[in-house]
Amino acid sequence: MMEAIVLAGGLGTRLRSVVSEVPKCMAPVAGKPFLWYLLAYLARYQEVSRVVLSVGYLREVIFDWVKVAAGQFPFEIDYAIEDVPLGTGGGIRLALSKCIGDDVLVLNGDTMFDVDLRRMSESHVRQPNAAVTLSLCRLQQFDRYGRVSMDDGQVITGFHEKQYCEDGLINGGVYLIRRSRLDLSALPERFSFEKEVFEPHVKQRDLYGFVSDGFFIDIGIPEDYLRAQFEFLARYCSYDTLLLDRDGTINVRRPNDYVKTWQEFQFRPEFLHWASLLGRTFRRIFIVTNQRGIGRGVMTEEALHDIHGRMCNVLSAEYGLHVDDIFYATGVDEADPRRKPQTGMWQDLLEAYPDVQAERTVMIGDGDADEAFARNCHLAFIRV
Repeated sequence: MMEAIVLAGGLGTRLRSVVSEVPKCMAPVAGKPFLWYLLAYLARYQEVSRVVLSVGYLREVIFDWVKVAAGQFPFEIDYAIEDVPLGTGGGIRLALSKCIGDDVLVLNGDTMFDVDLRRMSESHVRQPNAAVTLSLCRLQQFDRYGRVSMDDGQVITGFHEKQYCEDGLINGGVYLIRRSRLDLSALPERFSFEKEVFEPHVKQRDLYGFVSDGFFIDIGIPEDYLRAQFEFLARYCSYDTLLLDRDGTINVRRPNDYVKTWQEFQFRPEFLHWASLLGRTFRRIFIVTNQRGIGRGVMTEEALHDIHGRMCNVLSAEYGLHVDDIFYATGVDEADPRRKPQTGMWQDLLEAYPDVQAERTVMIGDGDADEAFARNCHLAFIRV
């Protein structure tokens, strides 16, 4: 049986611009906390019998969520609580004190690396002098991560500073620690596992690498956090219906104005980047959009239909994204029952498409009204 530690105490400083009120591991990704995906990944392995969450910043958010979600996972969940930030090393050492076995798995709480844990464990066992086995991910054309070098015997020979690299191995953030060969007692209360453990142990030749081609993503910066929303929809979620907001999500908003003609319509490049993936992922795709410009008389319904027809033709012909239907609200009054965040358009959709189920539907939008609409309709939500 295997114990696992998830480092869930990160401050998420680089994500503050998009996620500010929850710890980094609880950042919502495709309608679920990122921690859910890490625990679901561990649950695929019957060998994992116990998980210790190393928590600190805003830990009450994690406690409250685990109370509700723990029954979804087949293992015991315990906590190592950092009253003050301890760094990755101090957090791991504290969590290790909660573990019983000699070999303990460690996952970073902001990284998903879909490593085959059985094969990694077998590789670790074959190296009896290994203090730590690190998962290694091969990347091309990167400069965000330091490169890791390894010899033919899988012994890690160096950690190299961040610089542009055409092709190389990086630390994937999944470790197997052999406690009997790793003495952390002399290190200070707060320390970096990467600097204070990995780098000195390179000289002792007791760090080993396990190269995996599994899916890898680090949500530590806003760009990759956005990428995770779409990647996880395709890889890990069971939604079959997608609702899309229009202005600000599919196309660029016009400041203090409405998109009144096709000539004024401009696709958001970020949306087009993911359009093909969305088209392949979902069985049904709908657009739900507030179009107050019609109610105010600054544009016609015929013009709206022309815009939507051209938009759908481009998405279908060039990106393989087929829109099943478009629902729009033209009311001016904020309390209009069809206008987001009210649920009228969702009710119309359910009446027209009775096979659509809320629990299998996710919405993507860019504003507070979109998020409130999704919440009122009991839908998962992604904010872009």
